[in-house]
Amino acid sequence: MTAKIRPAKGAPYARILGVGGYRPTRVVPNEEILKHIDSSDEWIRSRSGISTRHWAGPEETVAEMTLAAAGKAIADAGIDPEQIGAVVISTVSHFKQTPSIATEIAHRLGTGKAAAFDISAACAGFGYGLAIAKGLVVDGSAEYALVVGVERLSDLTDLTDRTTAFLFGDGAGAVVVGPSEEPAIGPVVWGSEGDKADVISQTVPWDGFRVGDVSQLPVGENGELKFPAIRQEGQTVFRWAVFEMAKVAQQALEAAGISADDLDVFIPHQANMRIIDSMVKTLKLPEHVTVARDVETTGNTSAASIPLAMERLLATGQAKSGDTALVIGFGAGLVYAATVVTLP
Repeated sequence: MTAKIRPAKGAPYARILGVGGYRPTRVVPNEEILKHIDSSDEWIRSRSGISTRHWAGPEETVAEMTLAAAGKAIADAGIDPEQIGAVVISTVSHFKQTPSIATEIAHRLGTGKAAAFDISAACAGFGYGLAIAKGLVVDGSAEYALVVGVERLSDLTDLTDRTTAFLFGDGAGAVVVGPSEEPAIGPVVWGSEGDKADVISQTVPWDGFRVGDVSQLPVGENGELKFPAIRQEGQTVFRWAVFEMAKVAQQALEAAGISADDLDVFIPHQANMRIIDSMVKTLKLPEHVTVARDVETTGNTSAASIPLAMERLLATGQAKSGDTALVIGFGAGLVYAATVVTLP
């Protein structure tokens, strides 16, 4: 006789219960970026919409920023850390290959023996983490799950690269996902286009720094080896994000069974103001929809950008608890993830 596996007994649905964010104390204006590249404040603003960004100091590590954002999200959710059954952290700027930063965070938060792991999905990482957390809660593997997007992209920025030097910022955003009696996180529409993997990439793989032929490694003006940095083909990324991601966003709306008219808030990945404005136009979003434009003062924080923007909208009253929001992340890979959520 074949044994029957007992079905999972999780929550009927899942929702975001709390959100928290951390922005480093140091604010970097465009004028500081212009010390390293031949450009202007007007050019940077017109190309990206960015006026300032936050860069982390020596003590504002990936771990410390994560702990700060996570603590706020847990408090906002009104639960205790030991109730968290899973910690999912998305980052590309934690430079220790193993163990995952999530295990350290789970321990330092006092979660007990929560499952803990990192994911690498670049600017779509928050969406990926949210989909995983929803599955864990509904499956019953965790009553509550913590999802964090955290980056120190200033460590991966080539200040002499005119195309990217002004884009990136640092920070951490976190949410707590828990049980719900009604649908509050829609189906995720996600995927990848690996044929475009070289459009956004790291300049040099880590193993390129092994002892051997260093002639292929990037060097600075004085002949010193340069640390790996993020590079991208800006125009290609812009066209892909505007046209292809608008289609993905529309698919997420349809999967959730709603239209653009039903939305209260739109929180896209904070990559570039021109991309955001173009997506709003392509999606034909009504004027009543609040659009996150956190990129202006925060820059592109990759996996952290959506939860940081969400936290700011709620904190400033531009969005309110119970609002219906469309979130979409997209980036290196090329990868993407979109879903509709009820704001905490």
